[in-house]
Amino acid sequence: MSTRTVGLVAALTIATSALAACGAAPDTATGGASSGSTADKAATATSAQDFGGLDKLVEAAKKEGQLNVIALPPDWANYGEIIKAFGDKYGIKITSDNPDGSSQDEINAVKTLKGQGRAPDVLDLGSAFALSGAQEGLFAPYKVQSWDKIPDGQKDASGAWVYDYGGYISIGCDAKRVKECPQSFADLLKPEYKGKVALNGDPTKAGAAFAGVYAASLANQGSFDDIQPGIDFFKKLKGNGNFTPVEATPATVEKGETPITIDWDYLQASYAKEFSTKGVDWKIAIPSDGQYANFYSQAVSKYAPHPAAARLWQEFLYSAEGQNLWLKGYARPVLLPAMQQDGTADAAMVEQLPKVDGTPTFPTPAQVDKAKQVLATGWSAAVAG
Repeated sequence: MSTRTVGLVAALTIATSALAACGAAPDTATGGASSGSTADKAATATSAQDFGGLDKLVEAAKKEGQLNVIALPPDWANYGEIIKAFGDKYGIKITSDNPDGSSQDEINAVKTLKGQGRAPDVLDLGSAFALSGAQEGLFAPYKVQSWDKIPDGQKDASGAWVYDYGGYISIGCDAKRVKECPQSFADLLKPEYKGKVALNGDPTKAGAAFAGVYAASLANQGSFDDIQPGIDFFKKLKGNGNFTPVEATPATVEKGETPITIDWDYLQASYAKEFSTKGVDWKIAIPSDGQYANFYSQAVSKYAPHPAAARLWQEFLYSAEGQNLWLKGYARPVLLPAMQQDGTADAAMVEQLPKVDGTPTFPTPAQVDKAKQVLATGWSAAVAG
């Protein structure tokens, strides 16, 4: 509910160092990635086989002993537990930088911290930002061991980025503050929602907010080829006073500042559970007029200071253990269909997912890229004032 929100769950239970923008870490890479043939091999490895197998990759990652992640709030898709599980399993120290940052912040960090030990090793990006980052040559191609089980349309052919987990855009609503919660984008225009509707950030910078505008387009005669109706919708919502520019967070919800939010269903579902103890009756609806589903993407930075640990992190995330941990956070992992077929998916966790009718469809990379460009040129003017 923020650009990469938020803070409903306690802080990470493992030792992570919050890295300030000015830098609290050394300016040069440390550990096994600093120099030599091992580091060169890790930085160019496109699969575990390039290390001689997973065991050799584990050995190289443990030698580095460090992993830098960025923009991963502990309550976002269960990342707190995921980070802890990885650290506990491999004994690798994880530095978590800018947990409330956006996808654009991640891209900026790759560029500005290049060559520094505190640069991000891995990225978790909205699809539009994964595409643009790949086009700029910022990622190191890598194919995990479960690569062949991931549908072709949900990964870059070279391995520059891979879908990881996803869900549907939904409307969250505090039923204690809103008499009748909206069920559609059309409902959001009703006068009783004046000053109540918020996004989780700036859609030109944050993947979830970008998806919210895309969903609004689909609800207003738009298409994957045309996001403009979504921009026009928010212009209208702003014009009638319903849209608030306040960035939605749990704190703004609890204070009543953003009682209606547009965000991913898996985040809204986790909020509902946490809010129940704080006097907030959080209801969730998948908009009846604008169903939009998409995934976030994983990528390894081309300039990762800990390249072996970065690749081991990918292997962990795309293992049954990692995928089930995302599932535990109400997100739909990319390998879920394959895991349901082979029996490795946690059935109880599958059952808790928000129910949605129909089969999701996804925009192509070209369509997302076009939509991002249109949004970049038209969003500010639409919601200004």
